[in-house]
Amino acid sequence: MKIRNPITLLLLPFLLTGCVRTTVAPLPVAESLHVSLGNPTSARADTTEADNYLILRDQYALSCNRSLGHANWVSWELSSEWLGDANRQDDFRPDPDLPTGWYRVRPDDYTGSGFDRGHLCPSASRTASESDNSATFLMCNMIPQAPQLNREAWARLEDYCRSLAVKNYRLFIVAGSYGVGGKGSKGFATSINGRVHVPGRNYKVIVAVENSGSAAQIDGETPVIAVDFPNDADLVDNKSWSSFVTTPGDIERAAGVTFFTYLPEEVRNKLREVRFDPTTTTLGYGDVRFQE
Repeated sequence: MKIRNPITLLLLPFLLTGCVRTTVAPLPVAESLHVSLGNPTSARADTTEADNYLILRDQYALSCNRSLGHANWVSWELSSEWLGDANRQDDFRPDPDLPTGWYRVRPDDYTGSGFDRGHLCPSASRTASESDNSATFLMCNMIPQAPQLNREAWARLEDYCRSLAVKNYRLFIVAGSYGVGGKGSKGFATSINGRVHVPGRNYKVIVAVENSGSAAQIDGETPVIAVDFPNDADLVDNKSWSSFVTTPGDIERAAGVTFFTYLPEEVRNKLREVRFDPTTTTLGYGDVRFQE
């Protein structure tokens, strides 16, 4: 899939004061379509950034953390163009794009840990081609997740996002984690195999633009969904994802990230305080289960 020019997706705002036009400093230009709304940790493709190393792929963007053994966050655009008939590739493998000398997490590092290799950018959201799907199985796109989270509420939220894409929405999504220690099927752990940090929380923030619109159409009324899950088998088992709805601002404060930095300040401030309400949303929710 060819990536469209991200510059066309960004606003170039101007402020008109009376008859005099004052130029406002232009917004940053996104490094990729997948970070059209911002780079949550100002990650850079610089080998000195060992805990905040930016990788840009055709399918998604991410900030990789050498110390943690997984991504700080993964960000991607989702529209119907990404959905097709490609089969799930299941080719989990070390990430070849990490700097020389970094440990490359292997699929078998998770074996017997009690935690799933949980996708951040979902496999089922990259089915336009086999190569797109395969890219989601690189280990930097995995996070240790309690099975009850990965296979239940997290999966249903992924399904909901795809249902919106099919309805001709364009979504801008970022998923990540923070905190120390989670509870999988074998109990509490802070790391896997001494290589991979286990986070205490997994979050996702979703901005939905109607009719496959661009980032330039986002305003303070654009629907936003922010969900912050405990990575704990007991706390998430048989729970709806709506049980964990919060605001983007709350996640920012807890995780030490900043969302929407490539949007105008007024829009950014409004979106940070949005709390999604499934009973009143204009997005609709079809067959998605909101109630326990």
